[in-house]
Amino acid sequence: MEETVIPYELPEQANHSFFFIDQRLDFNMEAPLHQHDAWELYCVLHGHGNRTAGDSLQPFKANDVALIPPMMFHRWDYAPSSADADGKIHYLMVAFSHKFVERCMENFPEICNRLQATEFPAEALVFGCDSARKIKRVLGRMSGLDELGRLSAFLCLLPTIFTSADRILTGRPINIERDVRRIQHVNEYVMQHYVHQISLNDIATEMGMNQSSFCFYFKKHKGLTFYQFVTQYRLSTACKLLRNTHDQISDICYMVGFNDVPHFVRVFTREIGMSPSKYRKEKII
Repeated sequence: MEETVIPYELPEQANHSFFFIDQRLDFNMEAPLHQHDAWELYCVLHGHGNRTAGDSLQPFKANDVALIPPMMFHRWDYAPSSADADGKIHYLMVAFSHKFVERCMENFPEICNRLQATEFPAEALVFGCDSARKIKRVLGRMSGLDELGRLSAFLCLLPTIFTSADRILTGRPINIERDVRRIQHVNEYVMQHYVHQISLNDIATEMGMNQSSFCFYFKKHKGLTFYQFVTQYRLSTACKLLRNTHDQISDICYMVGFNDVPHFVRVFTREIGMSPSKYRKEKII
């Protein structure tokens, strides 16, 4: 869940031209809303949810491929129910600087011939089925290659990324500081009051809006209803307590704001994919 917009430093790899990762991790461990000074080519292998990119909030699914331009605010928010049997999501990602592209054009005429007339996008893009399949295939192959093999494969992929005809605009750069502060305010309010019932009137009044305006605003910026958001926060907190304490499940139910144990178990099982007791057995190391 977003807590603030942060500048994000990609892990440095000495003597490498770009950053590549084949990542499989817990669904809630992806980076919060962030920005970095690099192009991000992102291919979803397993999982689905909502993608924030600039002024856009759109759903994504497995096999989707997107390109995020440098310094654009973005986030991949995976739905808990979309994780695999181990609670993991899976994606491939390449991050590369624009200087890398410019150096390639300067040093390799073959790449320059393909890119010299290209107008590099300021918008986030998603790729159509044909290009997405090609990009996924190349990125998947890169996982099994050494560093020189990855470089060779990625150089061949550059023209597809920037010149494919089936790219679709998915988000424009915006200044979202005011909206981020508002959402941060909501986050802080929920963190302070989640153990009690929070009515729409309570949160709308806190934000200086009427209920209808708040519901529309929140759904637009978060991609889910306020009550869905509160439930996700309560379940996330319950997961931490199950992993890190020996408290009874019935006690945890009330500690995170549920007032009925069977209801808590049903909601937890539906959203997390297993019962609280099974989650505790599998997640405690």
